[in-house]
Amino acid sequence: MDLELTQKISSSDKKNSFFEKINNSYYKPEIYAVIGLILLSIALSIASPYFFTSRNMINLARQVSLNAIIATGMTFVILTGGIDLSVGSIVAFTGTLIAGFIVNSGMSPVLASILGLALGTSFGVFNGLVISNTKIPPIIVTLGTMSMARGAALLYTGGSPIAGLSAGFKFIGRGYLGAIPVPVWIMVIILAVASVVLNKTKFGRHVCALGDNEETVRLSGISVKAIKMKIYMITGFMSAIAGLILAARLGSGQPLAGEGWELDAIAATVVGGTDIMGGRGTIIGTLIGAFIIGIINNGLNLLNVSPYLQLVVKGAVIVGAVFVRSGVVKRK
Repeated sequence: MDLELTQKISSSDKKNSFFEKINNSYYKPEIYAVIGLILLSIALSIASPYFFTSRNMINLARQVSLNAIIATGMTFVILTGGIDLSVGSIVAFTGTLIAGFIVNSGMSPVLASILGLALGTSFGVFNGLVISNTKIPPIIVTLGTMSMARGAALLYTGGSPIAGLSAGFKFIGRGYLGAIPVPVWIMVIILAVASVVLNKTKFGRHVCALGDNEETVRLSGISVKAIKMKIYMITGFMSAIAGLILAARLGSGQPLAGEGWELDAIAATVVGGTDIMGGRGTIIGTLIGAFIIGIINNGLNLLNVSPYLQLVVKGAVIVGAVFVRSGVVKRK
């Protein structure tokens, strides 16, 4: 066997070994998230008699669904070591466009939704193009996009909500299928598809590998640019879907909607065990993290805690989750 062929076989073995390690990682962060979720639920059930009522549980699931959808996209981004601060603004931009198309332009809800989703996703495409083709850090690119999308929403609406959406359209945000709210069904479908993509496809393995070691992925002949382009497009699309659902739920397009939602999405992803440096994380962990953040918001509201203090608590939860996760990884 000649030297060149031996080198190729050796390189192939290393490549397969690398992706095998990523795919079969023992990393199970959702276990810690589940423990936190259980303890938090017990504490709030003791603190408030209204927490475990069926009405509150349904409202909690509906509230969590939007953050979980956005956080699903954020998971893909953070797995590659990136970040996306534009998600909340894309929510507002998409919602106001769809409302405007329906109310002001007389479009059918279906056409308005498709066009609004496409335009909302375009901000994710823009993020992906810039990040994958330049050396500008994702935090800077998406910070700029956050301002652009929010400004576009305010410019389009003149700073005022666009109301007057039909009852049929509102069903997407307010309706039920059985005893379960429609947004929760949408969340379940999206998370199921995302979990399959992340765990059962080459693209999912490449996403995790990119966050673990970008140079190895590049040397393996995989297009790093293509992966980054796709993940930011996914995040933009998820945010656009959340914008559509929110507009239907509120019955109007709100240009100031989604403010601070990037914090909740990042918190859900990190609390659910995704490594903020990339490479490791799960969709189920993100879902659990979204419920933890949702329960914190819901519980503090039930206890009449100041919304300003809630921001302090969520920030502390993020820092605490990263701290605990870092300790676990070091021990392993």
